[in-house]
Amino acid sequence: MDSVYRDREDAGARLARELANLTGRPDVVVLGLLRGGAPVAAVVANRLQVAYDVLVIRKLGLPAAPEVAFGAIGSGGVRVINREVADRLDAAQIAQVAEAETAELRRRERRFRGDRPAVDLAGRTAVLVDDGLATGATARAAVAVCRGLGAARVMVAVPVGSATAVAALRDVVDDLVCPLQPDDFQAVGQYYDDFHQVGDDEVVGLPVGG
Repeated sequence: MDSVYRDREDAGARLARELANLTGRPDVVVLGLLRGGAPVAAVVANRLQVAYDVLVIRKLGLPAAPEVAFGAIGSGGVRVINREVADRLDAAQIAQVAEAETAELRRRERRFRGDRPAVDLAGRTAVLVDDGLATGATARAAVAVCRGLGAARVMVAVPVGSATAVAALRDVVDDLVCPLQPDDFQAVGQYYDDFHQVGDDEVVGLPVGG
């Protein structure tokens, strides 16, 4: 399939049209999942004239196989644990991994947010935005983190996604917007002309109002 979006900014503009009913709502916070989701989210927040922030999620991986996650951590000390996987580890191993990932999460939050405090999610609608949805694992962890931070409603909004991941996520969110769900989905990047790796400086320099 040919690409659909020029770049993440184009995807954000088109996604904002899908979310037009949220325009100007003070209870809405658009959260960009780092790093690729941040440029998309910044455009969405600007178009909708709502609050914007970044959300740093760190997966907790098995020491011997870091790509296999036994949980995730997010802002405010929120921790989500998958007991089926975590039961392979003892308490000391879990604590060691969590300590290391917590330090990295704090480092990244300082880098991307600076001295600005995180937007308060308590009682608000959190709109999680990424540049696409492949497996949905990171988004699922982000949903749990938002609920742990007191969000009244949690939405996921992505320009493109795997139909399988979208279907699985619908069970844990209040709403999900994904305008493009190709039958032959293979990777998020195939639907963008420009799908460069988003760097730290790009995220820090995003023009965000709201």
